[in-house]
Amino acid sequence: MPKVLLTGFDAFGGATLNPSWLAVRALHGRQVLGHKIVAAQLPTVFDASLRVLDDLLRTHRPALAICVGQAGGRSAISLERVAINVNDAPIADNVGAQPVDTAVWPDAPAAYFSGLPIKAMHAALRAEGIAVEVSQTAGTFVCNHVFYGLMHTIASRRALRGTRGGFIHVPWLPEQGTPNMALDAIVRGLHLAVRCALGVRRDQATAAGATH
Repeated sequence: MPKVLLTGFDAFGGATLNPSWLAVRALHGRQVLGHKIVAAQLPTVFDASLRVLDDLLRTHRPALAICVGQAGGRSAISLERVAINVNDAPIADNVGAQPVDTAVWPDAPAAYFSGLPIKAMHAALRAEGIAVEVSQTAGTFVCNHVFYGLMHTIASRRALRGTRGGFIHVPWLPEQGTPNMALDAIVRGLHLAVRCALGVRRDQATAAGATH
């Protein structure tokens, strides 16, 4: 059975939980449109996160790979449009590293667009009453680092030629602060996002951009 790889992060910044991991873990083992979901946790560490992700991609060779991260301060599930080739950490990662103005991948493209049908996913989640947005930035911390690393690996590795990938940010849980989203809503939103990504090969051309 072909695989869908979902990754979430461990807690960081003094927190004791990370909704990205709790949500993808809840989907582990489920089947969607003939694909089996495999969930795995990445460390919130710049270099180690990509080593773990690389091992997962080599092991599972997924048809679809979606990395999920936490975005405190956002009120909706954020479908990320673009990954940029820069690390500029506002805080240290979980081993104390805080790279500033370095490349995720030296001598690689400045950016990659998501391989997901983000407009169709946006419409699917909205139709189910789940707060969702298309985001133009995944930040410059470990989330963007992983997003860029995922897209560069897919683009450059022949064995992953048929793999599509992208990144989704999720809000805090209610116990973490405001704004927030209940875990069951996040899980439902990710499940719908996976289903849409598997079922839609050509994205919609609908407006979901930003004015600033």
